[in-house]
Amino acid sequence: MSVPSSLIRRYTTAERLNHWVVAVAFILAALGGLALFHPYFFWLANLFGSGTWNRILHPFIGVIMFLSFLGLMARFWAYNRITDADRQWVRQIGDVIRNREERLPEVGRYNAGQKYLFWAMVVTIPLLLISGVIFWQPWFAPYFPVVLIRMAVVVHAIGAFVLIAGIIVHIYAAIWTKGSIGAMTRGTVTRAWAKKHHPAWLRQIKGGNE
Repeated sequence: MSVPSSLIRRYTTAERLNHWVVAVAFILAALGGLALFHPYFFWLANLFGSGTWNRILHPFIGVIMFLSFLGLMARFWAYNRITDADRQWVRQIGDVIRNREERLPEVGRYNAGQKYLFWAMVVTIPLLLISGVIFWQPWFAPYFPVVLIRMAVVVHAIGAFVLIAGIIVHIYAAIWTKGSIGAMTRGTVTRAWAKKHHPAWLRQIKGGNE
């Protein structure tokens, strides 16, 4: 499908589909996990039919999230290497919050905030899978000592907290930066959007590397 000259292709259909599979799996895993984490959130288990069904489905949803994220990680690994410009971007976080983008180092395909979230996911999602497997009843937990299971539960909770917090910031930033959500739904952005938010990326694709 051709893209109008006023627009730039930011994501392919496959990339967008991969992203939304991860996103839906994350939302379901987060809601089910909260229901298991504390009685205050147990009502969320009704979204899955019952507490029993939530307990059964939660780990399988987690596996789907992990496998789909592997595809996302492979697609975007090369674009998320941390550079000196990214570190400077973080040091000028005040300018980021105040939308003084003209003062910031030029941003490529992703800014430092997006990159650090990517690496947080690279760490936390496998950690959630490994820790979850250790206390996954009745399949794997019987093979591990109780002390390791208890440690895994704590690690799982911490990893989930970090991931949920990061995704909340990610969603807020996507809403805050007008045009970002459209990039992941339609796959395109305007040239003006690219010039304002990702000028180095725009220059790169103008050079024929789109």
